Amino acid sequence: MFRGANRFELDRIMEIYAHARAVMAASGNSTQWGDSFPSRELIEEDILSNRLFVYMVNGRMEAVFAFILGDDPTYAEIEDGEWLSNGPYGTLHRLASAGLRPGVAGEVIDWCLERWEGLRADTHADNKIMQHVLEKKGFARCGIIHVANGTPRIAYQKMAGGHIEE
Repeated sequence: MFRGANRFELDRIMEIYAHARAVMAASGNSTQWGDSFPSRELIEEDILSNRLFVYMVNGRMEAVFAFILGDDPTYAEIEDGEWLSNGPYGTLHRLASAGLRPGVAGEVIDWCLERWEGLRADTHADNKIMQHVLEKKGFARCGIIHVANGTPRIAYQKMAGGHIEE
């Protein structure tokens, strides 16, 4: 079951992000999130803005992620390529799995694509796990974007069926 995250779940959410940082570091991607991203303050802001979601299975939190509708300023400029579409899109950010079972990232992506016609995401060049997941789910590499601190990220986009109103 997918639903909006609640503030009372903040400790568990931060544990999942800590687990994801450890997995990223162990797989050769220690710089994308470093030791402290995302911050507790950013996650609280995501919750208050109704853009942080959790994926629950049998009462266990399997994943946490930000799903944001509308233009993302980070994606305004893209280098070495172009977006598949300049139409409306959703953005998947800060996806982290609790590591309890395989396939969770793909299930999150499917849920997002059921809710919006186009989905964008980005990841660090060292994040081979996320690159594999996105490419396996049919995302196209569109080019390079730069996040707020100026570091480059590989930009992806996938177009799905129609946009579903909720």
